[in-house]
Amino acid sequence: MAGCNTDCVERPISIGFMKFGRFVGRHPWWFFLCPLFISACLGSGFYFLEDREANDIEEQFTPVNGPAKLERLFVQENFPQNDSVFSNQRLYTDGVYASFIAVSKSPNILTQDALNEILKLDKKLRELNVSMGDEVLTYDGLCARKFNKCMPNKILDVVHYYGDKIERTELTFPFLRFGFTSVFLGYSVGGVTLNSTVIKSAKAVRLFYFLKHGNRSRTDLWLNGFLKEFNTNLNLTFVKVTYSTSLSRQVEFEANTKDVIPLFSITYVIAIVFSILSCLRFDCVRNKVWVATFGVLSAGLAVLSSFGMMLHIGVPFVMTVANSPFLILGIGVDDMFILISCWQQTNVHDKVEDRLAKTYKEAAVSITITTLTDVLAFYIGLMTPFRSVQSFCLYTSAAILFCYAYSITFFGAFLVLNGRRENSNKHWLTCKEVAEAGPTTGESKAKKENKWFNLCCVGGAYDQHTGREEVQPMNHFFKNYYGPFLTKSGSKALVILLYATYLSVSLYGCFQIQEGIDLRNLAADDSYVVKYYNDEKEYFSEYGPNIMVVIHKEFAYWDEKNMSDLETCVEDFKSLSFIEKNIFTSWLKSYKYYGYHTKLNLTAEDVFKKNLGLFLRFYSDFKQDINITNNSIHASRFFIQTVNISTAIDEMNMLNKLRDTAKKCPVPLMVYHPAFIYHDQYAVIITNTIQNVGVTTAVMLVISLLLIPNPLCSLWVTFSIASVILGVTGFMALWDVNLDAISMIILVVCIGFSVDFSAHISYAFVSSKRGSGNDKAVEALYHLGYPIVQGAVSTILGVVVLSASKNYIFRTFFKIMFLVIFFGLFHGIMFIPVFLTFFDLCIRESPAKITKETEQESHAMGNSQAMCPQKSGGEDDDKDKQIYVNHTFLSDSNNQVCQSPTNPVVWSVTLNNQPPPTDQVCLASTVPMFKVDGETYDVHMHTPSNNALASETCPQKQASQEDHNCVTGNNLHEGITPASTNCSEVTSNESIN
Repeated sequence: MAGCNTDCVERPISIGFMKFGRFVGRHPWWFFLCPLFISACLGSGFYFLEDREANDIEEQFTPVNGPAKLERLFVQENFPQNDSVFSNQRLYTDGVYASFIAVSKSPNILTQDALNEILKLDKKLRELNVSMGDEVLTYDGLCARKFNKCMPNKILDVVHYYGDKIERTELTFPFLRFGFTSVFLGYSVGGVTLNSTVIKSAKAVRLFYFLKHGNRSRTDLWLNGFLKEFNTNLNLTFVKVTYSTSLSRQVEFEANTKDVIPLFSITYVIAIVFSILSCLRFDCVRNKVWVATFGVLSAGLAVLSSFGMMLHIGVPFVMTVANSPFLILGIGVDDMFILISCWQQTNVHDKVEDRLAKTYKEAAVSITITTLTDVLAFYIGLMTPFRSVQSFCLYTSAAILFCYAYSITFFGAFLVLNGRRENSNKHWLTCKEVAEAGPTTGESKAKKENKWFNLCCVGGAYDQHTGREEVQPMNHFFKNYYGPFLTKSGSKALVILLYATYLSVSLYGCFQIQEGIDLRNLAADDSYVVKYYNDEKEYFSEYGPNIMVVIHKEFAYWDEKNMSDLETCVEDFKSLSFIEKNIFTSWLKSYKYYGYHTKLNLTAEDVFKKNLGLFLRFYSDFKQDINITNNSIHASRFFIQTVNISTAIDEMNMLNKLRDTAKKCPVPLMVYHPAFIYHDQYAVIITNTIQNVGVTTAVMLVISLLLIPNPLCSLWVTFSIASVILGVTGFMALWDVNLDAISMIILVVCIGFSVDFSAHISYAFVSSKRGSGNDKAVEALYHLGYPIVQGAVSTILGVVVLSASKNYIFRTFFKIMFLVIFFGLFHGIMFIPVFLTFFDLCIRESPAKITKETEQESHAMGNSQAMCPQKSGGEDDDKDKQIYVNHTFLSDSNNQVCQSPTNPVVWSVTLNNQPPPTDQVCLASTVPMFKVDGETYDVHMHTPSNNALASETCPQKQASQEDHNCVTGNNLHEGITPASTNCSEVTSNESIN
C-alpha cells in the first residue's frame, strides 16, 4: 500500500510476536504452568477482601473534594451541633434517626381510626428496649433532646390535643397555629388536599425519631431493633407503613454484593457452554472443546490474579468492582476467538511452534491494539473525582493486562498442547489415536465404517487445497453471502440510510438524558428503603430541603449599607422559582424585630453587640446560628425553604442557581445542605465525562495510527469510537439510564469495546492484498466476521444475567454494555466495512515488495523447504483453469531463475499439485511465484537436460508438511506455449492467458 502504509511500528511488533510464538510453541509447559502458579500466589490476596471493602456511599459516590464537603467542614467548625437544644433544621449531616410513613388505605388519614393506629405504633417504638450486654437501651435514653424532652413529632401533639375532635377540627397547612407557636406541617403531613389553607384530606403522615450523636454502637443497636419491629406482624387495619433509618441506605447498599455472587457463577457456566458450542467440530480430532474451556479459564485466572494483586497492595474494593469479572470474561473470550480463528488459518502439517508463530503474527497485533485501548481508557478514567470509578478502573485495567498476558502465554501454550494432540491424530476426549480422515472427504484411510463410527473414531480432516483446517460454515456465510451482499451498491445505500436513522435517534436521546444518581437506586428493588423513598417522593416532595445560607466572613451587621446589600441578596433568593417566599428563618430578622419593640438602635455597633447576648437567651435556637468569638461575629446563617424538588434535574438546577445567586451577592455568602454532598455530582459529571471521552479518544487515535498500517483506517477507528459513544449515550437516555458515576464508568468501557470491533475489521481490511475495496471488505469479513460475532455474543451472554439483578448498578451495567456491544458489533460488521470501501485510497503493493515480504516471512519461519512440491491427489480441468486464468507472475528476488544450459523450456500452471515429469528440472530455491486469491503458488520450470526434479532433493516428509501450492511444468498442457528459451528470462507480471 505504497503511499499510505505506516507499518514501521506494526511490522516489527508482528515479527516480534511471531518469534515469541515460536518460543512458546517450543516450551509450552512453562507457559502453561507458570500462570497457574502465579494465579495461585496472587489469589491469596482474597484473604484481605473483607478488610479492603470500602462501600461508604458518601466516600465512593460523591466527588472527592467536592464544594459541599468544604462547605460542611466550615459549618461544622462554626456551628457545632448541640444535642441538648436539638434542631434537625440545623444539622450539618443527615443525623441519626429512624422514620416511618403511614399511608391511609382510605382517602383520608386524618381520621380517628387511622390516627389511633399511628399513635399505638408510636407508643410501641418509644417503649422499645434493646439489650447491650447487661445494659438495656431505651429510646428515652438515646433520643436527641430539646428542653430535656425527646424531640416530639408535632403532628402527634396536635392529635393528642384535639383527641376525637380531630376530624372536625380545621387544620391549616403548611403552618398551624398551635398554642403560642406556629407548627410547620410540611414535613409531617403529605398528600394534602386544601380548601384555601385548610386541610380537606391528607394521605400520609411521617414521623421521625432522632437520636443523639454519641456512641454509634449503642444507636445502631436501637435502630436495628426499630427495623425488627416492622418485620413483625403489626396488625394494622387502616394504614400501611414504610420505614427507614439513617443506616438503612448504607446497609442495603452493602448487602447488594451478595446478589452478584450467584450471577457470577451462572455467567461463567454460560460462557463456557457458549464457547464450547462455538468451537464444536464434528471431528473427533479437530474438536476445540478443551481449547474453548481453557480460553474461558484463562479469563478467570486473569480475574483471580489481578484482584488478588490489588487486594495485596491495599486498593479499596468497592461494589462497582464486582462488575469487572463480567467485563473481563467478554474481553478474554473475544481474544480467544480471534486466536482460534488465526490458528485455523495455519497449515495443519506445519510444526506446532510454526503454527503458533503464524497465529501470533496475524492475531497478536490486533488483540494488542484492543488491549492497549481498553487499558488506557481505564487509566484515563482514574482522572475522575469519584473513588468508586477509580477503584473500578484500577481493578479492571489490571485484569485486562493479566487477561492479555495469559492469552498469549497460558492459552497459547494450550493451543500448542492441543495442536500436538491433533498432529498425533488423537481423540479429543480419550486422547487415543484414531484412524486418519482424508483431507477433504473425511473418509478414513483405513477401512470405511458406518457414519457413527466415522464421527467418533475417525478424525483429522483438513482442506487439501490449503492444508488448513476445514472452514466453518459461518465463515463461508460471510464470504459467499453476507460479504458480497453488503458490498452491493443497493446494500450500501441501505446501510447509509440505516446509519442516518441511527444518528438521528441517538442525537435525540442525547438531549433527553438526565444527570445524577438517585440514592434510592443504591438499594435493591425489593428493599424496604426503596418503598420508603417511593412514598416519600409521592407524598412529601412538595417541600424540599431547608437550605442554610451562611455569611462566612466577618460582616458589619449594624451598617445600613451592608444591611441593604444583604436584604437585596435575600430578595434575590426568594425570587427563585423553587423558593417559598413566606418561609424564612433568620436570627437577624428576629433581632431587628426584637430591637424595634425594645426601642434599640441596632445601627450602632456597641448597641448591636451589647444586646445580642440577651436576645439569644430568649431565643436559644438562634444561638446555634451565630459564631461569636472575642465579641466578633465570625459567621452566621439563615434558612430558606425549597419547594417542588422531586427530580434529578430539579436538584441540579436548585444547586446551580443557589450557588450562582450567592456568588453574585456583594455579601460573602455560601449555601449548604447535607444533600448537597450528593448533588455535587451534577457539577462534575458532564465535564468529567466529556474530558474522559475526549482524552481517551485522542489516545485511541494515536494508538491506531501507530499499530494499524493505514492512517485513513485509523481515523475510521476513531470515528467508530465517537459514533458508538453517541449511540450509547442517546439510547441509554431512552432506556431510562441516567448519566451518573455508574454509567460514566461504562462509557469509558464503551471506548475500549468500540475500538475492539472496528480495529479487528480495519486491521484485516488494510492487511488484505486484494485489489478492490469490496474484495478487501469481503476478505476481512470472511476471516474475522464470525470471531467478532462470537466475541460479541459471548460478551452479551456474559452480562445478560445482570439484567435479572435487583440492583440498579448491575442492571445499568447490563444495559449500557448491551448497547456498547450491540452498536459496536453493527459498526464492526456493517458500517465500517461499507465506509472503508468508499475511502479505499491506497493502491496495492508492488510485486517486488510482496515477493520480498514473502521471502522475509519464509526466512523468519525457518522454512528452507518452502518451494518443495507437495504430492497430492489430482483435480479436474475446471479447477486447473481457476488457478491460472487472468492472473500474473510475480518475480523471484533472484534474476537467475535456473542455472541450466540454454534449452527450449515449456512451462504450465496446474492446481492438482501432480509431481512434474522426472525428465525436467528446476531448482526449487529459485523458482518464480505468482499469487491467486491471496495464495502464493510455485512455478516449476522444466528442462529436458535433466532427468530429476531439483525439488526432490527436499526431504519428502518435510515437503508434505509445507503449506504451498506447487505449479508444475507440463509441455503437453493445452494452450501453453514456450515463453522463453531460458528460465532466467521469466519476468514479473507476465500474463498467463
